Amino acid sequence: MKPLDILIAIAVAVIWGMGFVIAKAGMAHFSPILLMALRFSLTAACLLCFFRPPPGVLKQLFWISLISAALQYSLTFNGVRGIDASTAALLVQLEVPFGLIMAWVVFGERIRPLQALGILVSFGGVVLIIGEPRLAGELIYAFMVIGGAFTWAVGQIMIKKLGNIGGFRLLTGVALFAAPQLFIASWLFEQEQLEQIATASTSAWAAVIYLGLVMTALGYGLWYRLLGHYSVNQVMPFLLLLPVTSVFGGIFFLGESLTVKIALGGCLAISGVAMITIQRSSFSRQVINDPDKL
Repeated sequence: MKPLDILIAIAVAVIWGMGFVIAKAGMAHFSPILLMALRFSLTAACLLCFFRPPPGVLKQLFWISLISAALQYSLTFNGVRGIDASTAALLVQLEVPFGLIMAWVVFGERIRPLQALGILVSFGGVVLIIGEPRLAGELIYAFMVIGGAFTWAVGQIMIKKLGNIGGFRLLTGVALFAAPQLFIASWLFEQEQLEQIATASTSAWAAVIYLGLVMTALGYGLWYRLLGHYSVNQVMPFLLLLPVTSVFGGIFFLGESLTVKIALGGCLAISGVAMITIQRSSFSRQVINDPDKL
């Protein structure tokens, strides 16, 4: 890879990895589901100027958005609200082993021995994390994040069944449907949305802009540029910097701390994901081409 493209790949990992940190900061003012609704509204408004989802798959995109965006982000970020962003970023690594298992169940894709070991290592790491004593009273939040990871995997299977419609067209369609779905979910389960919007500070709106434009629009734009020039296996390892960025971002910007048990569990979870993603399975290619880490 060219030096500039290596820097771009690192930048994408950092941009996406800081998502949990920025979202956690944004939830100091916005409730979790409302924050995601505002994020996808901004993403849709931006991308619709350049891309249009294909009209023939709007029904499928509605259900994909409901599962992989509205439900997933409602679970994940209600979980993030109750635990450290760094811990949530490590738990969400289960997206990849869940995805591989779902691909095996639905499509009969072969799981290679190293991938099977990676699944076991990842789950072992998560067991260590949720066994941390300081999470004893917050397990419901940890399991929300894990539930969000599983829901993401289900959504990726739905996307794979949809076929290749183009990354940005897919993203535009998902954002277009996810925004109203999330606003409805916020109306059902949260309160004082209008007051939150009316009294939001500059820093709160900055979090929305980062999540909607920098993380989603810019991050995906850079990522698809890399995929257009290099093989998946060349750029894939850089995604392992995602949880690392989230952990250090949580420590330095949010004042979070890591215990030995969580750090060890996180290392195991990341190592397990590495064992899985270095394989050249068709599902691995689908996951990398349409990553949705946040």
